[in-house]
Amino acid sequence: MTNKYKLDLSGLDPAAADPAAGTFNEAMRSALASGGWSFPPESASALRSTMDAGADSYRSPRARTRSIVTDSSTVHARIVDAATPSAVVLHFHPGGFVFGGAAYQDAALERMADVIGATVISVDYRLAPEHPFPAGLDDCEAIARWLIENAQAEFGTDRLLITGQSAGASLAVSTLVRVHASHPGAFRAASLFYGNYDATRLPLQEDGVVIFREAMDWFYAQYVADPAQRRNPEVSPSYADLRGLPPCLLTVGSADALLDDSVLLACHMLAADVDVELQVVPGGEHGFESSGLPAAVAAVSRSDRFLLAHSRSSVVLPSVEG
Repeated sequence: MTNKYKLDLSGLDPAAADPAAGTFNEAMRSALASGGWSFPPESASALRSTMDAGADSYRSPRARTRSIVTDSSTVHARIVDAATPSAVVLHFHPGGFVFGGAAYQDAALERMADVIGATVISVDYRLAPEHPFPAGLDDCEAIARWLIENAQAEFGTDRLLITGQSAGASLAVSTLVRVHASHPGAFRAASLFYGNYDATRLPLQEDGVVIFREAMDWFYAQYVADPAQRRNPEVSPSYADLRGLPPCLLTVGSADALLDDSVLLACHMLAADVDVELQVVPGGEHGFESSGLPAAVAAVSRSDRFLLAHSRSSVVLPSVEG
């Protein structure tokens, strides 16, 4: 069912799931088990090596890597340019705050550049445990602020959008909250995929194929070791003041252990008067895009159309109060 608040919960109906989704999820379970996805791992470095070995090896001939010098640091980013960009999409990669990188995102960056007509920038934020909270978030904020000040001169447009998956989605929300106070309305829209928005794990449902309790315990221990800090709104953006955030599309699979994170964040956004949409992908697991199933393709397409629409919309930016 879809309600007047644009929260589409029809994907929760078990009958809506393609049987092929269950087959894919079980195949993924077997692949992860044989590929070293067990917790706790020997070390963060060992987990990175395992995940890097199985990561997407495609490297776009259009992509370039740039070291961006900001007021506070130098941050590396992967950039895929649009020929005539109508906007800039800021992207944060997944990986539990511990592994992953912008270089593994080229296929998605290319797709967004072509479909949205935007230049896409994926941030290589610092990773835990070598660089625990707030280092990665600081990097994301630094690039967001750099774009606010420099996107027009660097890319020919000041229309900014933001997106991320999993840990990257959480970082995206916290980045938006940080920059809103000084630059309200700087980002026109956000599309966020299966984020972990509550590090207290209050909303965690049954264990999934990719996300389960032992994994989440380990990832959070690397990112923010002190359990007392896990309710910090910058660690758990569900507890943040979300007022004034741009229109948001939240996407999550019905079989994802982080389903409740997205549903509850959508409710918090509604309470904060944020224009929020929620789509639940029937049968979708964490990282459902890789399945290539029709529901997954449709969900990604909706995200692209959402960002495209907001890249072209005319908005009146609010003034900074005080």
